[in-house]
Amino acid sequence: MGGISTAAIIASSGVAFGQKKYDEGASDTEIKIGHTCPYSGPASAYGVIGKAHQAFFKALNETGGINGRKINFITYDDGYSPPKTVEMVRKLVEEDRVLLLFQNLGTPCNTAIHKYVNQKKVPHLYISTGASKWGDPQHFPWTMGFQPDYNTEGQIYAKHILANVKEAKIGVLMQNDDFGKDYVDGFKKSLGKEANRVVKHVTYEITDPTVDSQIIQLKDSGANVFFNVSTPKFAAQSIRKSADIGWKPAHYMTNVSASVAAVMKPAGFENGQGIITAAYLKDPTDKQWDEASDMKAWRAWMAKNMPGENTSDGNYVFAHAVATMMVETLKKCGDNLTRENVMKQAASFHSLQLPLVLPGITVNTSPTDFYPLQAVQLSRFKGESWDLFGEVMHAESA
Repeated sequence: MGGISTAAIIASSGVAFGQKKYDEGASDTEIKIGHTCPYSGPASAYGVIGKAHQAFFKALNETGGINGRKINFITYDDGYSPPKTVEMVRKLVEEDRVLLLFQNLGTPCNTAIHKYVNQKKVPHLYISTGASKWGDPQHFPWTMGFQPDYNTEGQIYAKHILANVKEAKIGVLMQNDDFGKDYVDGFKKSLGKEANRVVKHVTYEITDPTVDSQIIQLKDSGANVFFNVSTPKFAAQSIRKSADIGWKPAHYMTNVSASVAAVMKPAGFENGQGIITAAYLKDPTDKQWDEASDMKAWRAWMAKNMPGENTSDGNYVFAHAVATMMVETLKKCGDNLTRENVMKQAASFHSLQLPLVLPGITVNTSPTDFYPLQAVQLSRFKGESWDLFGEVMHAESA
């Protein structure tokens, strides 16, 4: 008796083994990834991150892409302006029809699109901001951060100050947005009953030309500790102004402004001596990594794919590490390139050691843990580079 083969029945029922599954933005030949970055405006020092991503995916495509698919990386300049971010992300989702968003930069910018992308159920992955709210899978299951969160970092600085600065009188400079508030919330949480040690708290707007008047106010307050919560342009200004007016506090500066090329050099190396920050990536100016295989590979990659760019800018290291994580996620998806599976794979990393991340710090995620990297090591500026000290500290020990 004639009939349809079992294999044909299975195939027609849509459960064939190895069947490819796609949502919009994915096909047999490409994966569309959307991105926004401040290539212009007050935070344009971060524009190199977007440029590095462009070079990264171009080089990846030249070697065959991911599982045979080329990456179509679509990036727009939002100028670090939240309304512009909303406009650009709507375009990426509704017109360009990307599979996912990757590495959108800035706390206020991501805040502006947070609800929208979750309502649209578009993966909003490894975003370029360490605000603690990006790790909330219960309420925002489509958003995941990457770097150690600002709240924890702020707690670590506060603990170090209390343990190491005698009779600390703290002056705080804060960017007046969610980025600044997250750091300061963690900082005050860790100060606890010592919160009255903050003798002066001043803010600035991202659109301000300088923070000179704020630095003068901090010095005049009698503060002997400076907690500097600023983005690169203002971090460099504040270091230089402190030196100009002869203010020499114990200086703690956020990791996001630790680039030697973008901050420390413009500020003047002599003015930055002794500043403390928290690190989770290998600094390219730190000679101890010169012979490390991942640093050698990165330098060779930069020479080939971004010749002439400043390899002392840690933003390039950051971009490389997080782009590698995006590739690892998509590799794990195999031929199931649905948005749901992308998030499932992003939430299932165990002890992944990414290139250029400090030894002892690995990526760990789960359906209830959307904080991929949750450890830092303190670092002090010495000479023309950062000098690591102490142990690797995990979030829970903060």
